[in-house]
Amino acid sequence: MWTGIKLIPDHTKIDFIASRYIGFAVTAIMIIGSIFLLATKGLNYGIDFTGGTLVEIATKETPDLAKLRENLNNLELGEISIQEFGAPNNLLIRVPGQGDDPAIQKAAIEKVKATIGADYKDVDYRRVEFVGPQVGKELKTKGVIAVLAAMIGIMAYVWFRFEWQFGVAAVVTLAHDVFAVLGFMSIMGRNFDLSSLAALLMVAGFSINDTVVIFDRIREMMRKYRKKPMAEIANLAINDTLSRTVMTSLVTLLSLIALAVFGGEVIRGFTEALLFGFVVGTYSSIYVASAILLYLGLRPAAEKEQPA
Repeated sequence: MWTGIKLIPDHTKIDFIASRYIGFAVTAIMIIGSIFLLATKGLNYGIDFTGGTLVEIATKETPDLAKLRENLNNLELGEISIQEFGAPNNLLIRVPGQGDDPAIQKAAIEKVKATIGADYKDVDYRRVEFVGPQVGKELKTKGVIAVLAAMIGIMAYVWFRFEWQFGVAAVVTLAHDVFAVLGFMSIMGRNFDLSSLAALLMVAGFSINDTVVIFDRIREMMRKYRKKPMAEIANLAINDTLSRTVMTSLVTLLSLIALAVFGGEVIRGFTEALLFGFVVGTYSSIYVASAILLYLGLRPAAEKEQPA
């Protein structure tokens, strides 16, 4: 009888807990590196958070970026950034906010268009997006609140559903994943906008889903094997759920790869953040979350008897 594809054989006995120190070293490198990057380089905030106008153009001739940048910055509208975007001769131009008056911002954009038109003919303006400075500040504040609220809510659920050790381990794992993705976006220089924030929350959701599956199996085995060491129980739980973890991650990654290849440049940062975040989330649910439980005093003998 055909039972489906199995990438991982049944009854694996991989000693994940024995290699937890290697996992902790990798985790330390990612977290310290991410904090260093965020403190020195920071995130490349999009206009969703900074305010201003985003202009995407396409020119028929190859643009001289240095000359165009110099001409635009001579307009004294603030530091205007230009970057290549997607296909050849596609440019993304970010103009800083000019205050709360939309008329002033519109006049600034007209100056930018006139300067571009003086050097290049047949310019195709793909999109022009404007976000006011006040809106940008509100979005940044609400974005931080959304991430913190999600993490607190997840910790409260896991704490209530399991034991406090599980809740703490879940939040540490989520913080690990969030910092890793932020560090990745910083080093890649991708725009951090609302879609990037959505990617962070999706990574957190994916990671906690995997983590809770393993935690549930750990709790089940703590009831079944009350005299086994905690490290052995954690290994049994991870190996029992390994096939499910790998298959879920693989199917998700295949979908994201297709989205990255065919989705276009506009969502490139979003898909890259998800790809990296889902890989890190899978790693952390196996090597970080369960190993943390060993250092929080969780033991089979401490498991309370619960009615069936």
